[in-house]
Amino acid sequence: MSFSTKAKKYFLNLRTPSILTNGIEVINPYKLPDVRKAVGNFYNKFYNDDKKRIYMIGINPGRFGGGLTGIAFTDPAALREHCGIENSLGERKELSSKFIYEMIAAFGGVEEYFSKVFMTALFPLALTHRGRNFNYYDDKKLFNSLKPEIKKSLETQILFGSKKEKVVILGKKNAEYFRLINDELKFFVKIIVLNHPRFIMQYRQRSMKDYVNSYIRAIN
Repeated sequence: MSFSTKAKKYFLNLRTPSILTNGIEVINPYKLPDVRKAVGNFYNKFYNDDKKRIYMIGINPGRFGGGLTGIAFTDPAALREHCGIENSLGERKELSSKFIYEMIAAFGGVEEYFSKVFMTALFPLALTHRGRNFNYYDDKKLFNSLKPEIKKSLETQILFGSKKEKVVILGKKNAEYFRLINDELKFFVKIIVLNHPRFIMQYRQRSMKDYVNSYIRAIN
């Protein structure tokens, strides 16, 4: 079974978990026909093989990026303009997606990048609170309720075709929680922690080239 087939089977069958914490909502884009079509086209185009890849793991999708397209760090505009996949998911642009696709261009382009890297999130669905993006670790009760889902999600996604010698984790706080899980389940040997794209774009944009280079070094 190809990487693409396993990824599609997982993402297109994701169920929305019940959230017990008041005011926090889960966005599951995979229910929508247009998202399902875009996700299928993306994985068929870039992952229709049995290669093992380095995993780059974020926090959870943003509502204007992966929360719209179903593809990590990829807003509708990037999906269309960089990946060559037409979609009817709007024109939204997201800061994290902008950084990632600048980095991908510097890496050698989407074909080269996706042949070596799989981008995903520790919790695979977008979370919001009062209409704003919310991180799975922003509320301890939320993390504890989602932890079984996170462990199961990670375990399943590794089976797509993960290289085990190293993993790239985006966000220092994200890495703290990832280590708890990795220490328990021993998925990856080496953890490389990088600043999250949103942090870079909001607070360090003048040094963007340096951060792009740090991402490329981590992958290579």
